[in-house]
Amino acid sequence: MSDGIAWIGAHHHTPLSTVPGMLGGISLTLARGMETDEFLINLGADLDQLAARTPGSELRAPAGQPGRSSPQLNRAMYGTCGEWTYVLEDWGVATWATGYQGKVESMLPCEGEEILCLTANRFSPPALVIHAPGAFAYRADFGMDTGQGSALDAALGAAGAVFPSMPEAGEADVVACFEEYGERLPELVFTAVGAYTGVTIEQDAVRGGGLPGVLLPPA
Repeated sequence: MSDGIAWIGAHHHTPLSTVPGMLGGISLTLARGMETDEFLINLGADLDQLAARTPGSELRAPAGQPGRSSPQLNRAMYGTCGEWTYVLEDWGVATWATGYQGKVESMLPCEGEEILCLTANRFSPPALVIHAPGAFAYRADFGMDTGQGSALDAALGAAGAVFPSMPEAGEADVVACFEEYGERLPELVFTAVGAYTGVTIEQDAVRGGGLPGVLLPPA
């Protein structure tokens, strides 16, 4: 049976652990319409690291020069499934999300490309869906859709990942829904994105750190 990607959402609230790879609080960025290395370079990946294809579990931050502090670098692992490149990060947010929102030129969406990002936003909840099916990006909190009537929005609704909101529903109904289903919401969102993209990612490879990895600078 395929692992899909729902398992990533199921571990959204799992504390960071000592596994060699990643398990809890993973942010996922998906991109198609560009080469894998091109997308990673746009995120700030080092060319030598990309060429080395070092497993994520073996990545080591470079030593700083005497008298100078080393820049903060965040580990990412990546791979491909079908026409999609996927990037996994567990440091709190997705690099693409922070870069796009910060207007980093290399991370701005373009026509002919599609980017779909699920960023955990651990330091500033809630978690977000950001979908750029071209040159414009649309965002929604987990529990909402993007309002574009897209195939992604349809998948979110079909998975039960769109909760009632005010003023469409009363406050009591909204609170009751989040109390009953809120814990499973990240799993439902990842289920929807898996259905929309067809992407599957092997849990054991991620947990064991066997996927190729790169160190990304903060955007």
